[in-house]
Amino acid sequence: MKSTLKLWEPFQDLVRLEDEFDRWYDSLVRRFFNPEMRTWMPAIDIAENDGNIEVRAEIPGVNKEDLKVTVEGDVLSISGERKKESETKDKKYHRIERYYGKFCRTINLPYAVEAEKVKATYKDGVLTITLPKPETAKTKEIEVEVK
Repeated sequence: MKSTLKLWEPFQDLVRLEDEFDRWYDSLVRRFFNPEMRTWMPAIDIAENDGNIEVRAEIPGVNKEDLKVTVEGDVLSISGERKKESETKDKKYHRIERYYGKFCRTINLPYAVEAEKVKATYKDGVLTITLPKPETAKTKEIEVEVK
């Protein structure tokens, strides 16, 4: 049985490591900075007063027909799609930073709400959803008796 020793070349290992890192980095950059590969989520605010929970979502550029709002118990779902403008032959883009595509936001509410009483309005790119709180969740003022 004959064995041969092979000379170790540390620089060859460094080159291989550098190639692997470059492949990983290129994949990461393409995923996060390529408009075709990234996804988006609308920013939301959730507020509450005595009678309602109000959810506001920023979704400019989304048509009303492309929005869907559903409520089941204490879960609110907002989904839709912002469609990419059709590119024409006479345009040359230098930068594309706006997100396109489908989205879905699911929000756990602090209370179960009655779906029949929920109202949604869409104005100036902001979707406002008003969810009436159940009677059990509303603040009650109790009069204190003095004896």
